[in-house]
Amino acid sequence: MSVLATIEKQSNYHIATFKRPLLYSIDAVWAAMTNNENLQKWMSNLEIIELRKNGKIHFNMNDGTGNFEEITITDYVEKEVLGFGWGTDTVRFELFSTEKGSLLVLVETLQNLTEHTPKDLAGWHICLDMLKDLLNGVDHQYFPMDEWQQRFSEYQKMLNSIK
Repeated sequence: MSVLATIEKQSNYHIATFKRPLLYSIDAVWAAMTNNENLQKWMSNLEIIELRKNGKIHFNMNDGTGNFEEITITDYVEKEVLGFGWGTDTVRFELFSTEKGSLLVLVETLQNLTEHTPKDLAGWHICLDMLKDLLNGVDHQYFPMDEWQQRFSEYQKMLNSIK
């Protein structure tokens, strides 16, 4: 079972940090994060259009309409950093090499804590678990809502204790 994110209060915002040690090389993890065929197996809404700083990602609604929101890549260093806007917040993936493979760190900067925040955090948590599963050769056919519900409850409790 993966560890919950940490949430730290800064002056006028919060930082949520997820850390996932992975038994895979940076090359393998980067490919799982940035190759659309792989990406959509753990984050089905995202589609990379232009993989570069100031490039574009689509957040597809996946509702049959073809509608999407365009997201700008704000920070990009190949095989090291992928950062982008996430509504009023920002999301940043960082990859580090380790003796046993790599460390994936996801940092979400939260401008405001809202009732949607624990939903978002639970979503990232499950998506990172699905990314790890993908690297381990497990392909999820559906988003695991039961697991998401459990994480949502845990993040709600965590956020209630720091407000």
